[in-house]
Amino acid sequence: MTVVVGAVALLLAVAGGLTLIRIVRGPSTLDRIVATDVLLAITVIAIAAGAAYYQDGTALPVLVVLSLLGFTGSVAVGRFAMRERR
Repeated sequence: MTVVVGAVALLLAVAGGLTLIRIVRGPSTLDRIVATDVLLAITVIAIAAGAAYYQDGTALPVLVVLSLLGFTGSVAVGRFAMRERR
């Protein structure tokens, strides 16, 4: 079990690091916004993995709020990008 926890933590850390690199080096604003959305998804996954490991359900409201925030942000950016192209 310890190996699985270490592997999950390593993969999430690498994914977060690569996403931060994309946020910093992104050639366009849309790339940076998408990378920020991906970073939010990685954060939600990390919180969910921690809640599953510790068998603690108190993080569920935080997961719901972050998921709704990510969805709302993605929809808003999508609408804004569509207006820019017209």
